[in-house]
Amino acid sequence: MKEETQDGSFKRELGLLDGTMLVVGSMIGSGIFIVSADIARNVGSAGWLILIWVLTGVITVIAAVSYGELSAMFPKAGGQYVYLKEAYNKLIAFLYGWSLFAVIQTGTIAAVGVAFSKFAAYLFEPFSENNILWQSGDFKLHAAQLVSIVTIVLLTYINSRGVKNGKLLQTFLTIIKIMSLLGLIVFGFMLGAKTEIWNANWTDVWTPRSFSPETLQWSAIGGSALLSGIAAAMVGSVFSADAWTGVTFIAGEIKNPQRNVGLSLFLGTFIVSVIYILANLMYLAVLPLDSITTAKSDRVAVVAAQYIFGNAGTIIIAVMIMISTFACNNGLIMAGARVYYTMAKDGLFFKRAANLNRFDVPEWALWIQGLWASALCLTGRYGDLLDFVVIIVLIFYILTIYGIFILRRKMPDAERPYRAFGYPVLPLFYILTATALCILLLIYKTSTCGWGVLIMLIGIPVYYLTKQKD
Repeated sequence: MKEETQDGSFKRELGLLDGTMLVVGSMIGSGIFIVSADIARNVGSAGWLILIWVLTGVITVIAAVSYGELSAMFPKAGGQYVYLKEAYNKLIAFLYGWSLFAVIQTGTIAAVGVAFSKFAAYLFEPFSENNILWQSGDFKLHAAQLVSIVTIVLLTYINSRGVKNGKLLQTFLTIIKIMSLLGLIVFGFMLGAKTEIWNANWTDVWTPRSFSPETLQWSAIGGSALLSGIAAAMVGSVFSADAWTGVTFIAGEIKNPQRNVGLSLFLGTFIVSVIYILANLMYLAVLPLDSITTAKSDRVAVVAAQYIFGNAGTIIIAVMIMISTFACNNGLIMAGARVYYTMAKDGLFFKRAANLNRFDVPEWALWIQGLWASALCLTGRYGDLLDFVVIIVLIFYILTIYGIFILRRKMPDAERPYRAFGYPVLPLFYILTATALCILLLIYKTSTCGWGVLIMLIGIPVYYLTKQKD
């Protein structure tokens, strides 16, 4: 069948290390350096801050090991899109692919690109978003947007020249990124940690509070206010721990995918979760909680690095984030195009996206993704897009993991080289936790998350219009 041989001309050039580095590199962008400020403002104590990161890590690893069963069953390009199609139908799979192209992957690429340029401006001021190059009415073209677009175009070009180029860049930069983050954590504990700050931060450790940036005052919270705070806090942590599914998109180019995709998912998400928790413990050892909540532009890592390294700290963090975001976007750009390729094979995306170039990569899909991500850079609305992204991502994670239950009934005799760890308890725990978070987001962040759901649902008429052209 054509469906089974769709990856026939892909080259399987990625090993376990490459897959793991793709997961780690795609997950760690700029979030861990920034979002802890917003989390601390919403929940207000060291205990709650760490609990949010631990819970995020636990549900991320549970989701990743659950995906291992699906990745072993369907070791093809397209990953999560394929799983949804097999468990449900083409419409559900299309809504995922539509959301991925419209907002999830491209919006994230745009945001990560702009984060790169913002920190590049620390080293070279003309790259700043304050450097307005052209203005017409309300539209402003600033240097940071151009820098982000240049990085997207460069990485798209590198990946269009073959998967080997992208994998070498990804593995090299991600190893540097991991070592840099671990170095920051170790030096933070060795050089910057102060016993009095640590002890003060762990006083009243389970007393939830909310911080007002306007009044600079704390207020005690409980009940619905605490639920609202947890929901708002987890937007940042969940987004920072997202993008691990990219290795499933590129399964058609991974050696021994039945084993290596699932193992890459577990190792990658576990490594990142541990690093994120350690980084936040380091922040609490170096900075008073008030310094975390009031960090300028939420750049907690910059403030921590200044405590640890003095004035050189800003430059150290700027270089770290530039490496981190560059590697993150390389992984996102490499992986995303494989989903559009698979959709095009099903007649649900631009026909040309179904072609591989002479380097055996979906070049046209790479460039259409790059163009749309660049356009999103120019809108200046990428911050809002990321709020939209989280609820869509969670909805499809829930559907995909529930798909394991469906496929156990639908295909009881199918070969399963790997079975979801802790089934059915752990997958069910993820589904219930993520569903509760989605409900909280819709209740307490209706304005942004409601738009996210709407963007997803707009895909329904688009799907039927597309089908009419088949």
